[in-house]
Amino acid sequence: MIIIPAIDIIGGHCVRLQQGVFDNLKKYDDDPVKVAEQYREAGLTHLHLVDLDGARAGTLQNTDVLSSIANKTDLKIDCGGGVKTIGDVEMLFSLGAYAVNLGSVAVKNPAVMTKCLEKYGPEKIILSADVNGDTVRINGWQSDAGITIGELIEKFLPAGLQRVCVTAIKCDGMLNGPDLVLYKRLKEKYPSLKITASGGVSGISDLERLVETGCDSAIVGKAIYEKRVTLDQLAKISKQC
Repeated sequence: MIIIPAIDIIGGHCVRLQQGVFDNLKKYDDDPVKVAEQYREAGLTHLHLVDLDGARAGTLQNTDVLSSIANKTDLKIDCGGGVKTIGDVEMLFSLGAYAVNLGSVAVKNPAVMTKCLEKYGPEKIILSADVNGDTVRINGWQSDAGITIGELIEKFLPAGLQRVCVTAIKCDGMLNGPDLVLYKRLKEKYPSLKITASGGVSGISDLERLVETGCDSAIVGKAIYEKRVTLDQLAKISKQC
């Protein structure tokens, strides 16, 4: 299982939310590029970069952060937040993204998701679903999408969907453990998909349990900032798995 550290950006700063609520925000660092360099120096190979300003506004906002991290590290960066058009996706790739997450736009304009899968390939385009129970939420978690995670996945299977990042909103930022039942169920129903678990990881034992669910990767955010895990521990687990 690949361990993917997360950097969430608001106003150019590294932040974390609790359960997707923007009022429950804590700033951790003023320099996301420095944080990314620390991840790479520890031996981690991937980065999950979220433009929370973009997710809330519906337009790309913090592209300079992506560009700077891509220029200064060789991390494989998957990014998202505020992506609305194929042009946005093209811009993110041109700035150094390895893969792009499509969330709200996949719900509102599924043709964009389908075209991106066709143009860039299923390894480069990730369906990003933030879920409350089974229900998908969009616009930076602020709106109910009126669709379940299963229904959303099945929209794009015919287009070759291979990668899905699922954030359990109730767990995100809470450090109480991930929604193991959710990921196990999704992996059993869609065994061919590469599923990334996001939300709730509080320590090494959570990651070990996620391995047992069959998830292909896991995102770790607040647990790093709160020193529940070390970067060396994460790099070691990622190599072992």
